[in-house]
Amino acid sequence: MPKPSDLLQGTLDLLILRTIARSPLHGWGIAKRIQTLSGDELSVGQGSLYPALHRLENQGWIRAKWEESDLGRPAKIYSLTPQGRKQLERELQSWDRLSSAVRLLIQNA
Repeated sequence: MPKPSDLLQGTLDLLILRTIARSPLHGWGIAKRIQTLSGDELSVGQGSLYPALHRLENQGWIRAKWEESDLGRPAKIYSLTPQGRKQLERELQSWDRLSSAVRLLIQNA
């Protein structure tokens, strides 16, 4: 299973933005959803996830709000801002270009 450091630079931001575009989540929920939706191929550790969440919040792409979690404890819930939705679109376009270029290289090498 790849480690978070094995992800291409910038991929974690894309994964986080895409994950919370579906619905707002707390940090553990984001990590769990990424792991589940990737078929357990990707695992994002706290040491990578929380700095990325803080960075995205500082950039204005996500917002955090304290709410009661499913377990009845307070949890910081992250959601996309309008600027975050625009950034997600840019990230998806960039990913499409990069993955297409890598696919061409692999097929033609």
